[in-house]
Formats: sequence, C-alpha cells, structure tokens
Amino acid sequence: MSRLKGANLVAMFLLELGVVAAAAVWGFTMPGSVLVRVVTGLMAPTLFILMWALFGAGANPCFPLTGRWRLALELIWFGGGALAWASATAPLVGVIFFALWAINAGLRVRLQGSLIPGG
Repeated sequence: MSRLKGANLVAMFLLELGVVAAAAVWGFTMPGSVLVRVVTGLMAPTLFILMWALFGAGANPCFPLTGRWRLALELIWFGGGALAWASATAPLVGVIFFALWAINAGLRVRLQGSLIPGG
C-alpha cells in the first residue's frame, strides 16, 4: 500500500469520526429543553453510526453499496455531517468539512478505482 493511499484511508477514518462528532455537537447545541438536547445529542450520532454500519463500513457492511449508490450514501452521510457542522458552528466549517471529504473521495477513486476503502 502506498503511503498516500494509507494516509488517505486514515483521513477518511478521521472524517467518519468527524461526522459522528458533528451529529453529537448539533444535537447537544440545538434549541430546546435540556431533555430534547440530550436525547437529540445521543440519538443523532447513533442514527449516523447505524446507517454507516449497515451500508458504508469499510469492513463488512450488512448491505454493501457500490457505484452510484455508494456515492449517494457518502453524499448523504458526509453531507449530513457538513450540514451539522455548519448548523452547530459556522457555515464555513461545514463547507471546509465537505471540501475535505470531496478531496478524500477523489483521491480514493484515483488511487483505488472506487470509493470503497481498500476496494
């Protein structure tokens, strides 16, 4: 494995963690009662993790997606993370997060031939 490919896979893992963190930050900072914020702050990342485990995880997802479906999943997942960062912090943070994912996705396609990590 080339160093660039390995570094890009590490970057993807960090972006995945960034999506989960974004969902939690968004949930805990949304307007509403403390109960609403706690429930949302716990459930939002849980739902993102569940979606990734079912369809996108690099190691044995339950329903692996390829081609356009994989692209759609990543647009929804990482785009959702970008929107959560933009909503919870500042719009520029969301734009930067999405741009980092786009660079990472482009490198995965260029280096591996697909969006699937190690694919």
